[in-house]
Amino acid sequence: MEINNLNISDEIKRALLDMGYEEFMPIQEQAIPICLEGKDIIGRSHTGTGKTAAFAIPILQKIDPNNHQPQAIILCPTRELAVQVAGEFKKIAKYMHDVRSVAVYGGEPINRQIMTLKRGAQVIIGTPGRTIDHIIKRHTIKTGSIHTVVLDEADEMLKMGFREDIELILETIPKDRQTLLFSATMPKAIMDITKKYQNSPEIVEIKSDVKTADSIKQEYCETKSSHKVEALIRLLNINNPTRCMVFCNMKSTVDDVNDALNARGIASEKIHGDLTQMLRMSVLRKFNDAIISVLVATDVAARGLDIKEVDLIINYDIPDKEEYYVHRVGRSGRAGNDGHAITIVGTGAMKNLINVMHYTKKNIEKIKIPTMKQVNTAKAEAFIQEITETIQNENLEDYKDILNQVDTMYTIEDICASLIKKSLELEEITHENDINYMGKPQNSFTNAPKSKSSGSQKKKNFKTDKDMVRVFITIGNMDKIKPKNILGAIIGECDIPSEHVGSIDVLDKFTFVDIHKDSSGKVLKKLDGKKINGKKVSLEIAKASRR
Repeated sequence: MEINNLNISDEIKRALLDMGYEEFMPIQEQAIPICLEGKDIIGRSHTGTGKTAAFAIPILQKIDPNNHQPQAIILCPTRELAVQVAGEFKKIAKYMHDVRSVAVYGGEPINRQIMTLKRGAQVIIGTPGRTIDHIIKRHTIKTGSIHTVVLDEADEMLKMGFREDIELILETIPKDRQTLLFSATMPKAIMDITKKYQNSPEIVEIKSDVKTADSIKQEYCETKSSHKVEALIRLLNINNPTRCMVFCNMKSTVDDVNDALNARGIASEKIHGDLTQMLRMSVLRKFNDAIISVLVATDVAARGLDIKEVDLIINYDIPDKEEYYVHRVGRSGRAGNDGHAITIVGTGAMKNLINVMHYTKKNIEKIKIPTMKQVNTAKAEAFIQEITETIQNENLEDYKDILNQVDTMYTIEDICASLIKKSLELEEITHENDINYMGKPQNSFTNAPKSKSSGSQKKKNFKTDKDMVRVFITIGNMDKIKPKNILGAIIGECDIPSEHVGSIDVLDKFTFVDIHKDSSGKVLKKLDGKKINGKKVSLEIAKASRR
């Protein structure tokens, strides 16, 4: 359906054309005419299908600009989604000068929202908790003129425990309202709400024959759980993405992974529910502007956020629910671009990936984790490319003058090698440390076992996670410490076999080291109170929560 064939105002059509609309997406084409008739809707579609415009256009068409009281409420599960939806309303209402929309959510001073509401707003976009605060506790949102309610990402709101809040809000709004519900899934709790609060809703469902886009290259690699950070860093170095999202299942894991990436010089930031709204929006802005290349996130960032083209998705953890995998990898390969997703499979997690492959009906190809030699080669190639672009595009005359001041006893090769060494930190290769999983490969969901495997024999001397003890050391990246310094101190001072030292994760202020249980006591006794790189350190067995 073309825009000019739809019975909407010229102001809305003009704004849509400014936004690049020529014709509507399937969810919009089906939902907008029904909404304009005043009917209730159950819209089922995944994120990225254009459903915000599907309800924003008919709502704005119905708004009375002369009435400055709230006329529509859109409830969203997260602050970020509320901000994004409010932005979409403002774009579509660009030429409707007497129509205002406002987002209300926690994490922002409520007084500022109260002042905005007092100036008048016909469209309210909010999270359930803050919306209740305005309606019931402070009476700063009047519901008497509301004719339309939207439950956006309804399944997510229920998962987050907002059912009582949603029902409380709906009870305050006139019964003759229009209620629009949009959800990716339809669990029983959603159906209960539709039966109770909707009036003969029409169902609009956008089905897809495939669960994930064919344009997304999907791969996985296996390693021990204690090596996942190292695997992640190598994958980032090899792929060198402009924008990469790294997904973790827990907020604590997001914190640890982000610290580990920063310690290794990778420009990353984190986003999860414990951060303030201001900080979360700042992080998203930096990621969209490519100021940072890596965003480490929980699934709160997998749906509904306005994030620009992402060229790589890495699942640090396999999500608890298969549908979350679809949402995550769907962040890549948008707008006709090719996408790329890599899943790191830790100890015992292969069965979860097999479930994902069955769910998506796609084979996910197994790859090997890059070796240190491959990482160094990739770093060198990226560095050479950067130098080439600088030579071609920058004025270097002033820097040539500095070069002429260097003592003539040094050759140009010596000077260049010195500068490269300071700029490019290659990984030290004392031996080829293979962190690829050494178990039996599973690279096809069609051949995946349907029942529990009888087990495969481990190689001799292969250390499992249960053989290792995680040790906490009070020295970190801020002390200019490197993994090789930690390894050298342990091997040199404690006289234990090198194979008894596992993953070494250097964070900002401390370090975690996996030590074989047979050697952990000796390491604690020998190194506690000693100096590493000139700083006195303390050691203890790491608490389970730190892991």
